[in-house]
Amino acid sequence: MRTVPPGLDALLAEHRRLTRRYFFQLGAAGATGAAAWAAGAPQAFADPLPSKSPELAEAIAKLEPYFTPAAKFRNVSRGDPKPYLLPDDKKTEVGLTRETWKLEVISDPENPATLGKPMTKTDGTALDFDGLLQLGKKHAVRFPKVMTCLNIGCPLGMGIWEGVPLRDILWLTEPKENIRRVFYYGYHNDDEKQIFRSSLPFSRVLEDPYDLPPVIVCYKLNGEWLDGERGGPVRMVVPEHYGFKSVKWLSHIVLTNLPHANDTYASGNNDLDSPLKSFSAVLTCPQQLQAGQPLAVTGYAQVGISGLKKVQVSIESNAKPRPADDPYFTTADWHDAEVLSPPQNWGAVPDGKVPSDLLGFDEAGKPKTWPMRLAKVHWAALLPGLPVGEYTFRSRTIDEQGHAQPLPRPFRKSGHSAIESVTVKVVS
Repeated sequence: MRTVPPGLDALLAEHRRLTRRYFFQLGAAGATGAAAWAAGAPQAFADPLPSKSPELAEAIAKLEPYFTPAAKFRNVSRGDPKPYLLPDDKKTEVGLTRETWKLEVISDPENPATLGKPMTKTDGTALDFDGLLQLGKKHAVRFPKVMTCLNIGCPLGMGIWEGVPLRDILWLTEPKENIRRVFYYGYHNDDEKQIFRSSLPFSRVLEDPYDLPPVIVCYKLNGEWLDGERGGPVRMVVPEHYGFKSVKWLSHIVLTNLPHANDTYASGNNDLDSPLKSFSAVLTCPQQLQAGQPLAVTGYAQVGISGLKKVQVSIESNAKPRPADDPYFTTADWHDAEVLSPPQNWGAVPDGKVPSDLLGFDEAGKPKTWPMRLAKVHWAALLPGLPVGEYTFRSRTIDEQGHAQPLPRPFRKSGHSAIESVTVKVVS
């Protein structure tokens, strides 16, 4: 008997009805379809009953939950030791607990901004956690976002982030003029060499362009308090950017008249102003299967700032050399995969239901658009059986502007977008 992983029964039920759309022509056309794929010719779709698709039903059943449990997020942290690993008494001493956390907001002494009321620990005006929650009663927002590292080829996790818009905190300082940028950094062992910092234009903090969520000072993930590994008690979250903009263990904000960034990531030849890209990757793909056996594949797509129109898949025989002048696989035999519709059970949130005031969702708890920007989406495809040989499977996104991955920004230091290649061996 096939065992469905805990928590995925609802996901399987929701998507089982979709499996009838995933089949390439099989049955009597199966041999023709296999030969066509091997030769690189287009293959038509068919529409058999869901009961005829056990391979794909099983693959979909094994999909990860849409929202990632906090404990399942991949961890990318800096510091020696990492701040969340400090002893409890040290965390209390340096403000890494909700009871002792304080945020200073000051002017840059070397390039001063004009502030009416700086917020400092020395004069007792730094923002504490209770004060942050009081602001949250009036201003708090929640939004879905995939957290991704600029130079890692898979998301760290997909979550609902909750906090207070940064602008509502900055207005408390009574800013007046000479403010062009916002610098911020978190606790890093009282060692100047370990400080990890980032920055944003002041205008981005004050206004949300293109219907983006606001930049927030964040204290909850999926409805639960941020733990230390996720950047708690408080971190920054910048919706459209990679993780290096969402600094953990937030402790200081500096308003400056400097016009340029001071991000730690600048030292690594990184593009500091590159928003999230759209790209696809595989979650499940058989590495070996029998000749003629259908190939069930699932994956996810990160939906970047340019949105997502479709996901496509291809499989090519390694016996046929690839064109040397086609680094982006534009001449591969691409076919549309199925982008899965929103799940009924979102996972990692109470009862699998999104909160009522989640940005981007309607009153019934359904996404206003799908796929959602700055998020992830699952996809699936069932390919016809193939003759004996070695093949390479690939997937790619097509964004809403019609750009095929890795375009329009194929350069590595502006965010991952390379097309993944998976070797599949077909044996007799």
